[in-house]
Amino acid sequence: MRLIGYLVGGTRHIGAVDGDKVTPLGTVADFYRNPDAARRAERGGELLALGDLEQVPPVPETSRIFCVGINYHSHADESKSVAGLDLPKFPMIFGRWESTLVVDGTEVPVPPTEKGLDWEVELAAVIGETVWAAQEETALQHVLGYTAFNDLSARRKQIETPQFTLGKNADRSGPIGPAIVTTDELPDPSGLRVQTRVNGETVQDGNTRDLIHSVGKIIAYITDTVTLRPGDVIATGTPGGVGVGMNPQRFLTAGDVVEVEVEKIGVLRNPIVSREQLRS
Repeated sequence: MRLIGYLVGGTRHIGAVDGDKVTPLGTVADFYRNPDAARRAERGGELLALGDLEQVPPVPETSRIFCVGINYHSHADESKSVAGLDLPKFPMIFGRWESTLVVDGTEVPVPPTEKGLDWEVELAAVIGETVWAAQEETALQHVLGYTAFNDLSARRKQIETPQFTLGKNADRSGPIGPAIVTTDELPDPSGLRVQTRVNGETVQDGNTRDLIHSVGKIIAYITDTVTLRPGDVIATGTPGGVGVGMNPQRFLTAGDVVEVEVEKIGVLRNPIVSREQLRS
């Protein structure tokens, strides 16, 4: 099942996509109270045309987004040279606000104090049930599904201090989608190809088999301290090839188009604009 979010009368809903049609599954809030039951429930009524919907992130507005830094071996060397960060012994967790999440096609503005934004293709796991003290070996049983994520980063703010919060929470800087692919269709997140293209040029090309800390290990690590809730998102890190690691460094500026793609999930495409160009 492929799940998307969309608005009805200002309220976030969720639906199952099949081609160009969408089966409504109710409001996002109701769905995430019991995702398994919501998916199994019999549905009647009229199908919706995908092209007619105003899409929004397919997670609750109350979701927490847990991001993992330096979690690909191919990214570790460039992180050491740029920021002096060593290979982490444990998952390096930092947070994003749900308000930064946007969907495919949304314009993303560059903060005026930045040279540009940096790209980071990531596989993201969406949690499907309340989880405390998960075991690494069975942690994937708590995942609803997987999606693509672009952890667009304001590097100046990120690197100026040891804290990542501002650099990782610029307005509209968290494209997610194009859908959540549920675990009945995608049970194993290992061995997935992940790519970034800037104006059609491939700049990142990695595979989730290169993860330092597996999805299961990350879930177990988080949940011995924090209870995960349905709809929480874990962005699992990016492979090598980010712009700040290039020589010369390269960033996304107004007029660029960035695409991230995760195998078996799909492509997220977002145009970059200046703050002045941003349409409300």
